[in-house]
Amino acid sequence: QLQLVESGGGLVETGGSLRLSCEGSGFNLHNYVIGWFRQAPGKEPEGVACINSGGGGADYADSVKGRFTISRDSAKNTVYLQMNSLKSEDTAVYSCSMKTLGSTCKDPYDFDYWGKGTRVTVPS
Repeated sequence: QLQLVESGGGLVETGGSLRLSCEGSGFNLHNYVIGWFRQAPGKEPEGVACINSGGGGADYADSVKGRFTISRDSAKNTVYLQMNSLKSEDTAVYSCSMKTLGSTCKDPYDFDYWGKGTRVTVPS
């Protein structure tokens, strides 16, 4: 059964760092486009970062460029989101997702498998 499981969320002070993990099971995560999304209370979901299949490139939302880094560890079948210089506006539930079609973040296919998310809280 194909599954994505996020971990690594928590409470962190402003300016701190967290590393989120997205572990895949039932498939080789290396072969798929993986994205990180977040949804803050009362707000629409937002795409945060995306990595092409095989780790060939990545895209970031303007709000996190220079602070967040998405990466893969194919041996662990895991994609990471390293978050530095955290701000209160980064508070949200973070979820990872994959595209079963396409090989790059810009390919016009939906993200169609989702994890349940992990909560990140940065008090103001």
